[in-house]
Parts: sequence; structure tokens; C-alpha cells
Amino acid sequence: MATIDDILLDFETIDDWEERYRYLIELGRALPAMSPSGHDEANKVRGCASQVWLETSIERPDGGVPVLTFRGDSDAHIVKGLVAVILALFSGRTATEILSLDPEATFKSLSLREHLTPQRSNGVNSMVERIRRDARAAAAAA
Repeated sequence: MATIDDILLDFETIDDWEERYRYLIELGRALPAMSPSGHDEANKVRGCASQVWLETSIERPDGGVPVLTFRGDSDAHIVKGLVAVILALFSGRTATEILSLDPEATFKSLSLREHLTPQRSNGVNSMVERIRRDARAAAAAA
């Protein structure tokens, strides 16, 4: 799976938005597969026009600060690519890091907002809010 730094660098070298959409689709295809049981109502993200699922796992290395790891999937190719970008941005971070992270700065660097339909943009917001909700819950349980 690509890191957010890899994605940012790749986006810098791709000028054409048609090519960027193809790249997003490739990112989505590279996501590790979610188990069929992960495609349940508990993991479904509300507010997305396409179907999106996010699975959250929380680990406490050495009994310390909770680290959240996410898996995701979508039934739409471009949206699955957006899931890959969001996972690259948030997965593997502590709850505190997730809550302090400003995803809009990254989206601005990628010029995502101005090239997404309002429905897809709302879906991105729903995914980010779901991740933040899980991070708040993990922080509260710490």
C-alpha cells in the first residue's frame, strides 16, 4: 500500500486529471482485500453515495498509547481510491495524531476537493469523521 508521501509525490508528477483518476483507481486496486465479514452494517460508512466500509483495529504496543489501523473497501473504483488515500493518511497513527491531523491540507495539496463531485466530497467527509470518531473513542478508553 502506498504511503501518503508516495501519493503526494505521484500527484505532483501527474498533471492531467484523467491520469490522476486512473491513479486513484490503481490505489484502490492495491488495497488489501477486506474479509467478507468486514462488509457488514457496523463497518458501513453512512453519508457516502457509494457503499464504503471501514474496519478499525486498535493496538496498544507495549500497553501504551492506542494505535489505530484501518482497512477499507468500496463498490466504486474512484471511491475505493479515495479510501486508499484516506487510509494512507490516517492508518497506523495514534488517536492523538489522528485527531490533530488536518486532512484538508493534504486534500488541498492533491487538489482533490475541486475535482470531486459534491457527493464524493461528502463521502470523504463521512469517512474522515468516522475515523475521527473511532480515534476519539480509543483516546477516551486509554
